[in-house]
Amino acid sequence: MTLSALLGTYQARTEQALQHWLPSAQILPTRLHEAMRYAALDGGKRIRPALVYMTGVALGAPLQRLDGPACALELIHVYSLVHDDLPAMDDDDLRRGKPTTHIAFDEATAMLVGDALQSLAFYILAHDPHMVSDPALRLRMVETLALASGSRGMAGGQAIDLTAAGREITLAELEDMHIHKTGALIRASVRLGALSQPDSDETRLEQLDHYAKCMGLAFQIRDDILDIEGDTATLGKPQGSDLAGNKPTYPARVGMDEAKRMAHDLHQEALDSLAPLGDAGQPLRDIAEYIIHRRS
Repeated sequence: MTLSALLGTYQARTEQALQHWLPSAQILPTRLHEAMRYAALDGGKRIRPALVYMTGVALGAPLQRLDGPACALELIHVYSLVHDDLPAMDDDDLRRGKPTTHIAFDEATAMLVGDALQSLAFYILAHDPHMVSDPALRLRMVETLALASGSRGMAGGQAIDLTAAGREITLAELEDMHIHKTGALIRASVRLGALSQPDSDETRLEQLDHYAKCMGLAFQIRDDILDIEGDTATLGKPQGSDLAGNKPTYPARVGMDEAKRMAHDLHQEALDSLAPLGDAGQPLRDIAEYIIHRRS
């Protein structure tokens, strides 16, 4: 199966899982539930859920066991986007090709949407009957997602980003920011997929984590490049928003050519980490190739 077809399959599974877990817009409070569904459904590349599926399948886990973790990762990601778009943060009015949640509804509702999506993610990890039954593994999944989304992960990276705007930071500080802000959830996606196969050993987990760390940073560098070279229609969000907000980026810090070289080197390092998986790791290699060359 081609990567495009595989991504389509996993996008459809993620959408179905989200449809299942998100409360109906007919249930009180209806406006909040409508806004949650608006933010989470019908949009996005679903890269993080795809990484859950690809990792789990590479290790022998059945797809049904991976639906819950994939859905939980996407809900955390969507919650972060809803909050990042708020006027108090990035103040964006376009996301995934449509008005951001606070524009389509209002700021207070958008804040509650993020809060509710976050809690729903952990509810799924606790209650999905098709996930691994071992309580210890489920606890490790909850721990993984909690760390990746909190102050030592994504939220911490966003905090660093806010304080870095408008000032020059070192390359090490820039890397640390993105390892937390973007990389933490990508690493969590791969780890949750791996933990969905009970016999995954620690060596394999470490190899996959290194793959994910490299790809998470490469993903962000590519984002920085697209903010300059992309266009709004393709990106689904305003082109040049990072530049306009005077945010620290790799092209601004090291130049466009060096940023592209760094992304290429990280991509190769990620591929090297997959060597022990053999042919089973091919989808993970393919998505790494996609991430490094994507246009949106």
